[in-house]
Amino acid sequence: MITDYLIIGSGIAGLSLALKLSELGSVAVITKKQKYESNTNYAQGGIATVTDKNDNFELHIKDTLECGAGLCNIEAVNKIVTEGPERINELIKIGTNFSKENGELMLGKEGGHSRNRIIHSNDLTGKEIERALLSKIAKTKNIKIFEYYFAIDLLTNKNLKVKKQKVKKCYGIYALNVKTNKVEKIVSGKTILATGGAGQVYKHTTNPAIATGDGVAMGYRAGCEIANMEFMQFHPTSFYEADRDQNSSQVFLISEAVRGAGAILKTKSGKEFMQKYDKRKSLAPRDIVARAIDNEMKKSGDTHVCLDLKAIGKERIKKEFPNIYKHCLSKGIDITKEMIPVVPAAHYTCGGIKTDLEGKTNIENLYASGEVTMTGVHGANRLASNSLLEAMVFSDSIYKSVSQQKKKELNKKKNGSEDELKKIYSDIYEWNDDGTINTEEWILISHNKKEIKEIMSDYVGIVRNTIRLERAYRRMEMMREEIRNFYKKTKVNVDLLELRNLVTVSYLIIYSAMQRKESRGLHFMQDYPDKDDRNFLKDTIVEKLKVKSFILKKL
Repeated sequence: MITDYLIIGSGIAGLSLALKLSELGSVAVITKKQKYESNTNYAQGGIATVTDKNDNFELHIKDTLECGAGLCNIEAVNKIVTEGPERINELIKIGTNFSKENGELMLGKEGGHSRNRIIHSNDLTGKEIERALLSKIAKTKNIKIFEYYFAIDLLTNKNLKVKKQKVKKCYGIYALNVKTNKVEKIVSGKTILATGGAGQVYKHTTNPAIATGDGVAMGYRAGCEIANMEFMQFHPTSFYEADRDQNSSQVFLISEAVRGAGAILKTKSGKEFMQKYDKRKSLAPRDIVARAIDNEMKKSGDTHVCLDLKAIGKERIKKEFPNIYKHCLSKGIDITKEMIPVVPAAHYTCGGIKTDLEGKTNIENLYASGEVTMTGVHGANRLASNSLLEAMVFSDSIYKSVSQQKKKELNKKKNGSEDELKKIYSDIYEWNDDGTINTEEWILISHNKKEIKEIMSDYVGIVRNTIRLERAYRRMEMMREEIRNFYKKTKVNVDLLELRNLVTVSYLIIYSAMQRKESRGLHFMQDYPDKDDRNFLKDTIVEKLKVKSFILKKL
């Protein structure tokens, strides 16, 4: 397959960009499941942006910077905040139905925000945005969506038969066509990673099964800079079920908007506790709330805490949170009368592939947008509902960057891109799986996947220390080698590819956490409980060679 623009991922970052790039050339969007299956589809809360007269850009910027604990890139934060209203208008124009009251957008409030500024569609905002984007794409020429295509690795200089270029470039990907079980090469002028996050490295996550860190792992293997992977955000309030299906790691999210509407965190016995940890109480930023819940559970021995919604009122609960109301009712809990049992769960990957303000990576012709990236917006802790905003704003920046570049090429009369892509296609090696076998030892994959999740949850969770991290590092290094050897001799399939990516991302999280000997934002170390601005007011940047040298030194 040859295309001008290849987008890997079908969430808000990928789809909003596809619509814009279709004006410049052919766009192929590949997704490893159905086109609507993405982290965006599960986003309940909404999009934070300034639209109210009682709000302003300065306040939104201040809230974001404060939440990010000193590590936000101020330029990136300023960018998403000031460009936010325009991106919201784009969503409205394509038919996104946001909740309104008296003809005006209804604005919610979430933890860390000083004003009501969360635009939402009841408690299924992501699903509504996904619907609107896919509906618009269905009527747009130049865009093709390929479902059940699993991106394996990026095509770079090493995949060329004749290696002439000195600058590292991306030429597309190798992808497994799951339906035919054949590996195909897809060559593109520009490749964009919009693959989402990596919550599935943990036992309990609000992320869907697809969130296995594929983009970060691919980027790392290709030589991208990976930054701030130690900052994994745990959502404080996922629905707790004592008898939940242990084969499924995805848990049901109780949106932070519920606390914004007036819900209060309490112990199982009904006592409020957040006032002991932060003056903002239940509306403190997520890192503070998640650690507070973890501490209360450890002190009491309880399996969960509770969320009391009674102050919101029966009618408002049913009107603004219908999905949460129905889900809890299906589990035997009437949230208009009873408290919801909740526990923290892995939710958002604040780190990822490092990009600049135009969404460029350190590999030419490779861009990234959305949760797969580290743009500098979130710092050490993401402010609630800034993620969908970041994805839209940076996808727009990629479009503008690519558009500008195309104009320059046209001015120089370089208009042979189709012929050039055909030549590159013939110059790229075909996928070679000679010597590999279809093994039946799939128990090894399921066992390793389970072990990765247990190691990450037990040793690299909300609260960490050096001993736990070192133990996790040793075990993950052993598994990484096992999986690498297994991969080399086995024909690829989805389970094996996901396992390979899960162990890579887990390894990067552990490695990054070991480098940061302080507590900041989402990264809390028992043996380094304080911030250390003198030594660690900087991003943790990982490159492949750097990690290799670290391994040799450790061993």
